[in-house]
Amino acid sequence: MSQSRLSTALDDGLITLPVGNIALMRPPATYDVSALPRADVQIVHGFFPDVAAWQGAGYPVAQELAKVSVAVVIVPRAKALARAMVADACAKADLVIVDGQKTDGVDSLFKVCRKALGDVPSLTKGHGRIFWFTAMDAFADWSAPPPEKAAHGYFTTAGVFSDGAIDAGSALMAEALPKKLPARMADLGAGWGYLAAPVLARDGVKSLDLIEAEALSIACAKLNVDDPRVFFHWTDATRHDAAAYDGIVMNPPFHTGRTADPSLGRGFIQAAARLLAPHGKLWMVANRHLPYEATLTECFRNVDMIASNNAFKVFHANRPHR
Repeated sequence: MSQSRLSTALDDGLITLPVGNIALMRPPATYDVSALPRADVQIVHGFFPDVAAWQGAGYPVAQELAKVSVAVVIVPRAKALARAMVADACAKADLVIVDGQKTDGVDSLFKVCRKALGDVPSLTKGHGRIFWFTAMDAFADWSAPPPEKAAHGYFTTAGVFSDGAIDAGSALMAEALPKKLPARMADLGAGWGYLAAPVLARDGVKSLDLIEAEALSIACAKLNVDDPRVFFHWTDATRHDAAAYDGIVMNPPFHTGRTADPSLGRGFIQAAARLLAPHGKLWMVANRHLPYEATLTECFRNVDMIASNNAFKVFHANRPHR
């Protein structure tokens, strides 16, 4: 197996690590840490599946970066979040290492850092780049503010899905929901909580569980939704365990990085069928090109498309197979 960029840079002597703790910021569960002294490594993350994987491997995990000797920023897809992570690393570490794929914007981040700092060493490998520099008083203006209320009237922050606008698919499903919904509801992959208001406005709803894997999104949802019927769950929706729901709404994710991955949505459908009572009902929106019909019919006895446009399709399914 080819060495990772970090392992190559360390093994080739390009990077010399100072003594002390090493924080990896938002590394995927598959990130290569084999070249690092295990006892010094800590993980900073807010995405529950990766948090669970790192904890399961025996690494300490926190959501906030503390003072460390080295901070390794693994570049996320969201540009604003990537910049905020670099700013945080500069404020709290002696050495900052930035590692990412070209498709996630690492090259543009490198160019901006090099323009501000001068000569910044780097290594390109495996369709990505790693670069490093001594932390200094720089990029403070990249820091992410606390969640702010955007023009659409909801609190969002850097790194959450659809932070600048209401997702058009979710809006279409909200319009398609019936006037009455079942009593015990859940939203799988609730994001910052947009669907909560239209669900709670329907007759019959007595409780709503908002289930979301990204801690940044859950923090925003708690600001956006103020209703005693609502309960928040920071967890992986596909592994959530709860007493059977009467109804579920969801707009499942379908990307891993920039790559479309329909298996994510299929996992959400299977989880919904498992979490629903025998009489339970599902409302789901998806992009038109995603092939979810077969999985829906495998998991539910009755499946209907109840709304669509040139970009999205909304399904209603009931009576999950056991």
